[in-house]
Amino acid sequence: MKYDYHFNKETITIEVQEGDYDILIELDRLERNVNQKETRRHASLDAFNLDGNLFPANVDVEAECIKNEEYQVLYKAIDQLLPQQQELIKKVFFEKRTIVSIAREEGVGESAIRDRLNRIYKKLKENLK
Repeated sequence: MKYDYHFNKETITIEVQEGDYDILIELDRLERNVNQKETRRHASLDAFNLDGNLFPANVDVEAECIKNEEYQVLYKAIDQLLPQQQELIKKVFFEKRTIVSIAREEGVGESAIRDRLNRIYKKLKENLK
């Protein structure tokens, strides 16, 4: 009987006896099973590379982690503020509104908004310690 070995770019055919042919078929089956187990056990990093930047070279990972931790601490401190104070922080820093426009909207002077912000800053500093 003839048996074919398939390699990357070539195939080799050898002549084997009938009893040896069954052994070769069984060995090939076992090798395929082992290879399949190995591919199921390990996940390729390419599967997690959704945006094409799995390991971006221009990003300082340590700095990013520190920045994320600082943001978490800051957001926790903001959560401890009163709802009106949180709203003022949102308007000033997230919506990028001016103190003048906030003062007009609330019908108070600019100094009142500045005083509120200074009290908020002081409270945030206390909460961050």
